[in-house]
Amino acid sequence: MSRPMSDRDYRSLARFRHALRTFERFSETAARQAGLTPAQHQLLLAVRGHDGDGPPSVTEVAERLQLKLHSAGELVGRAAANGLVDRFVDPVDGRRILLELTPDGEATLAGLSLLHRDELRRFRHEMNDVLRELDG
Repeated sequence: MSRPMSDRDYRSLARFRHALRTFERFSETAARQAGLTPAQHQLLLAVRGHDGDGPPSVTEVAERLQLKLHSAGELVGRAAANGLVDRFVDPVDGRRILLELTPDGEATLAGLSLLHRDELRRFRHEMNDVLRELDG
């Protein structure tokens, strides 16, 4: 059975939520400064970070981003119009639309990812402190 929540636990959880929101705000601001919406940044990351065989489908990206399929399709359409992603029909299953980053999408994501990697290192240290507090 779990022990009851202490004041310290509540402070730790509050610090955790604040740290998450700080990271989220950092990410949103970095995306906008790079000329993207936060959703476009997440789309580029989902496409480039896809861990399946071959390029991801719009359906797979929708699941990764926790979006309804039509919302993901609209996001992909805007990103394609901005020259960030290319869409093409799956040669094996003509019903599926696959996605790849364009060179502009790759370059934009690479710059943002370097910034995020540095921020995640800072975030990791903060989270380690919070998690140690919760273990105490």
